Amino acid sequence: MPKPEHPLISVINLDELPILSSNGQSNWVFDFYSIALKHNFDSDIKYTYGQQTYDFDEGVLFFISPNQVFSVKANGNYKLSGWMLLVHPDFLWQSPLSKTIKKYEYFSYSVNEALHLSHKEETTILNIIQNIKQEYHSNIDHFSQRVILSQLELLLNYADRFYNRQFITRKITNHSILNQLEDLLNDYFNLNSLIESGLPTVSNIAKELNVSPNYLSGLLKSLTGQSTQQHIHEKLIAKAKEKLSVTNLSVSEIAYELGFEHSQSFSNLFKKKTNLSPLEYRKSFN
Repeated sequence: MPKPEHPLISVINLDELPILSSNGQSNWVFDFYSIALKHNFDSDIKYTYGQQTYDFDEGVLFFISPNQVFSVKANGNYKLSGWMLLVHPDFLWQSPLSKTIKKYEYFSYSVNEALHLSHKEETTILNIIQNIKQEYHSNIDHFSQRVILSQLELLLNYADRFYNRQFITRKITNHSILNQLEDLLNDYFNLNSLIESGLPTVSNIAKELNVSPNYLSGLLKSLTGQSTQQHIHEKLIAKAKEKLSVTNLSVSEIAYELGFEHSQSFSNLFKKKTNLSPLEYRKSFN
């Protein structure tokens, strides 16, 4: 590749790269942000990010933060198509985006949650990329960084919009995840495994469903208006109500069976969710 025009930001046309060759797996840790659109995935090439593998074979947009592991596993020759935008964190220094970039949750999504773009959406993103490239290829002046940062923020906001659209358009996949979540929570609360394992965490639930915690919560908020934690609490309170109404177990015994180390923590959560203490609920039910 030619030397970069700017030391802290570059747009790379992947179609201009030569045919690549690999035997086995290569692992990378970048010290910059990477936003990439890739086409024509070869089924013999496996891209992994964190501990998961991509679940697609068409062009998609995906995001990598600094210091995250990215791997490519291939045997033989392969050709990449698309583009990459690389931004070093120093380019964001002393700008509002240096802090707000952390609010874009998709930088911490797993690779099987990459963004599938429509042709129209891809054109929108590509136009922004071309604007960024044109700006840093021009004479660099006092306005260059501000102009590029505004374009970058615009790209990230469009990605936010497109991810939320994806929650809607990929309904079959997303509702399948919701059904799996319900089954998983039912298993947690019906098999009396909470005594040994404790309350299920958002991280554990997401791992069981093969998605990242941020993606799962974003998906659930889009479909149900509730986060993963709220779903867990909702199922917990339903189970607690059942035990309070049909058993003679004490509040401490119920708290223990539901995975709480301290019954007071259970009582506080129950009252927060129902406006009644466990004993008040049992009395009102009877």
